[in-house]
Amino acid sequence: MTARYSLLVATALAGASAQVGAETPDRDPPRQHRAHQLEQVEVHAAIDHGYRTDMAQFGSFGGGSLHNTPASINVIPRALIEDRQPRTLSELVRSDASVGDNYAAVGYYQDVMIRGFPLDLATGFRQNGMTTNGEQILALENVQQVEIDKGIAGLEAGMVSPGGSINYVTKRAADVQTVTVSTDSHGSRYTALDIGRWLTPHFGLRFNTAYDGTHSWVQHDPGRRNFYSLAMDWLITDKATLQLDVSDQTNAQRSASGYQLLGGTTLPSHVNWTQLVGYQPWQLPVRIHAFNATARFRYRFSDNWAFDLSYGHSRSVIDDNIAYAYGCASCERFNYFAPNGDYDIYDWRSPDDTRQNDELRLQLQGHFQTGPLSHHLTVGADGFRRLVNQRDPVYNYVGTANISQANPPYFPISDGQAGPPERALDSWQRSLFLMDRIEWGAWSVLAGGRYVWMNESAYDSDGVLERHTQLGKALPQTAVMWQPTSRLSAYVSYSKGLQLGQQAPWWTSNANVYLAPLITRQLEGGVKYALTDSLDLGAAIYRMSEPYQYARPDRSEAGYTFVQQGSETHTGLELTASGQLSEHLRIFSSASLIRARATDTGTAAYEGHQLQNVPLLRTSVYLDYQLPALPALSVSGGWRYASANAATPIGIARVPAYNLFDFGLGYRLKLHGHALGLRLSVDNLFNHFYWRDTGSSGGDSFLFPGAPPLARLSASYAF
Repeated sequence: MTARYSLLVATALAGASAQVGAETPDRDPPRQHRAHQLEQVEVHAAIDHGYRTDMAQFGSFGGGSLHNTPASINVIPRALIEDRQPRTLSELVRSDASVGDNYAAVGYYQDVMIRGFPLDLATGFRQNGMTTNGEQILALENVQQVEIDKGIAGLEAGMVSPGGSINYVTKRAADVQTVTVSTDSHGSRYTALDIGRWLTPHFGLRFNTAYDGTHSWVQHDPGRRNFYSLAMDWLITDKATLQLDVSDQTNAQRSASGYQLLGGTTLPSHVNWTQLVGYQPWQLPVRIHAFNATARFRYRFSDNWAFDLSYGHSRSVIDDNIAYAYGCASCERFNYFAPNGDYDIYDWRSPDDTRQNDELRLQLQGHFQTGPLSHHLTVGADGFRRLVNQRDPVYNYVGTANISQANPPYFPISDGQAGPPERALDSWQRSLFLMDRIEWGAWSVLAGGRYVWMNESAYDSDGVLERHTQLGKALPQTAVMWQPTSRLSAYVSYSKGLQLGQQAPWWTSNANVYLAPLITRQLEGGVKYALTDSLDLGAAIYRMSEPYQYARPDRSEAGYTFVQQGSETHTGLELTASGQLSEHLRIFSSASLIRARATDTGTAAYEGHQLQNVPLLRTSVYLDYQLPALPALSVSGGWRYASANAATPIGIARVPAYNLFDFGLGYRLKLHGHALGLRLSVDNLFNHFYWRDTGSSGGDSFLFPGAPPLARLSASYAF
């Protein structure tokens, strides 16, 4: 989409109505009730339920009220996104203590962990409930709320990481027009436009666009991003509705290499956290062009029965370029930095790396009675295809540098060229699912499952078939829920999931081989309590397990073989509080305690300690206080804590625990009769150095420092 076209769309929407209205949360608002709905939103804002959100779109139980869902789902609302001003996935998930970074490099598409399990970039991220590529910078401009669904999601997603999934719910049509400009303490420039209209009583649009010119806190690493999205809501009849969403984004920024342990045992010291490790002036930025689309048609047969037809398409084309700092080939521990801080630099180029997801879902939901029992039935079918096309990349050694060098020596770029494009992966998942929620008084029983048929082919760099996997698995899920009052609910649930085995690292005897698919299991219990109409409390305890995958030392020529042996078990406790603590004080907070252990592995070094990149304790607290004497002004503060964190699979080194504090100010006023909001946020207020990520990629361990203090200033004007 060109800038000229985006201007035409914005002009057309802005010209459709001269009156700016408040945004309605109703996804299907008929015209005759539209003014009434707008008045409700104004009253709702006056009451102000803080950061509390009661409804979720996604979930294995058909979506709906969080209070009535026997699962742990945390929703980051639009208000919190605007107050904290995140730009990346890593910054967004700071608000949930159960989520942490996992190889979340600056300038690159990022991954995270939920409950200590890394998300699968192919299936762990969703838009409006449909699978979207994780290999992109996931934009927030067109997002109304972000839903973090924790735990095994076999029923709702089929083959997926046991940690859970993250669902981005897009904004719907509304009468709104807002422009936002922002900068930060490094001189970044950001502009966003949000325009929506109900053009007729039955047809509405929402257009978002943004330009982000980033001056990163990492040296030599500026970036740029252009984003456009369009949402459509069509009330075809009083029974039929159609929702469409499309977005297009391009971004370019150098990817920052991570540090590694010195000699595989020692943390780097006196690290310059703004240094671009291995910087070479010829390093091109990583360029990502992402296109996403979702469509949902709903037909209501009656008040009790409805049919949904949903489609999702997501495509990312990545030019992956990096002067890659990795290991020390001449050292005994070749996949770590040298004991003296030396590291090798490689010229890595992988152009036209293409990832595409397509998903089609048919779903029927209904309600009926059998005597004293009330049934809420969901039945459907789902088809998902994942395609990956890649070239044989350039991966050539160019020189050696040292972490103590503020300016590493420059080496000539290699003369290698990437190979022709070839199909790397063609994966199909077809499934049938069924869930029945049976209610009897204060009790509910949920029982159902999904049967998955998988057909997947993987190819080598020459396009030759390397692996073909066919399987069929039943994934049951059940829960019992007790709701003695409208404010209190408690549940116990059992889930079974399925995920693909990991790929063996290049330095093992079975290099690049994918291990067999894994069965994952979860037992969870939880309590949800609405302390007031504006404040929700929650607690969940869980136990999750799957076969343990690791590089087992042996007498092979490589010295290691990648295997599945023993069990990996995560036992955890989660606490949450969100909403309005008092008339003037809002809160969004969580705490996560996880004991993650490997057992029966056959190798003692991997047992008896916390698993890599899974802190025992993590907390996140954010408070926003509106001054009674000056209601237009609000003061906010945040606290983030993570305990010491293992930096290798054998726990030989740990990064220290850290406490971080954030600060913010907000001021709302009227300018020429229109709302103007000013926001200042400062992250890591006291300039504390910390290692935010000790994750792994391809079997190798990395260390990523956190960001130094970063101040962002923004102004939003509803014109």
